[in-house]
Amino acid sequence: MSTSTLINQQYRLAARPIGMPKPEDWHFTTEPVRDIVDGEVLVKTLYLSLDPAMRGWMNEGKSYIRPVAIEEVMRAGGIGKVVASKSAKFAVGDMVSGGLGVQTYWTGAADDKTAALYKVDPAMAPLPKYLNALGMPGMTAYFGLLEVGQPKAGETVVVSGAAGAVGQTVGQVAKHMGCRVVGIAGGKEKCDFVVNELGFDACIDYKSGALREGLKEHCPKGVDVYFDNVGGDILDTVLTRINLKARIVICGAISQYNNTTPVKGPANYLSLLVNRARMEGIVVFDYADRYHKGVAAMAQWMQEGTFKTREDIVVGIEKFPQTLLMLFNGGNFGKLVLQVAEE
Repeated sequence: MSTSTLINQQYRLAARPIGMPKPEDWHFTTEPVRDIVDGEVLVKTLYLSLDPAMRGWMNEGKSYIRPVAIEEVMRAGGIGKVVASKSAKFAVGDMVSGGLGVQTYWTGAADDKTAALYKVDPAMAPLPKYLNALGMPGMTAYFGLLEVGQPKAGETVVVSGAAGAVGQTVGQVAKHMGCRVVGIAGGKEKCDFVVNELGFDACIDYKSGALREGLKEHCPKGVDVYFDNVGGDILDTVLTRINLKARIVICGAISQYNNTTPVKGPANYLSLLVNRARMEGIVVFDYADRYHKGVAAMAQWMQEGTFKTREDIVVGIEKFPQTLLMLFNGGNFGKLVLQVAEE
């Protein structure tokens, strides 16, 4: 297949953001799609996963993954369709997931370790769900809760960002483990969704200003596992309610990502000492060799009708800069996905 007539549209990082990313922090570029060589594939991007972690990838400095370089295509996970192949690993028409980046086409070696492409089955679940519960957010939730949080039947699990991609999965997995699950989310609509659709036992609207009272009401026996996606004041407040030997899973701190001042650490950390509790971080890539187990478990629950997901899909790659900001202003409802092309 000749690709000389195809044009790749890309968003490249133009500058390291200070605070919230701005339009001038991006360069929108176009270039012809080159022909592939032996061992390579060409993937047409269909959907991109927009995640809070992307904000951290824009910063210079040591982290669990190297920062996106200036003028590099912005890193992002995605789902795409193989439209040309010179590799035995993938055939034309295969649907694949991997690190496609914020662009309309990805070209490279089929076994590229950075992209880490793998086939997905659209017959098992709609493709956007492979960027939600069956993708990186779901694996973060699944292994973060089970491996780090180690919930036991009858315990109380609290999760912040409960209506988001990771939070909605954490709560449902905890319910499958026989736990009492209390979510924290922003606004009545999101809280109603978490309780009525996802099956949480309760959800506290932090925007109402009644988080402390809500925790007392809905966690009368205290908190055994707290899965934290937001950090800041919410983490501080939950730490006042933890039980002996509680486990706090540090997944993210979305309230802090766009700070122009130093990140605010937990003021109530001595609660960990008093309660002999443990706080531990989760980086999903540590469990890559076991993703298939998490996918199999949640796919089975989906087929049984005991597990639900919600995706918030925005159409058009040109909307990437403003759509990314939805993650930080509470504008998304469910897993934020950017649709780049029709299936």
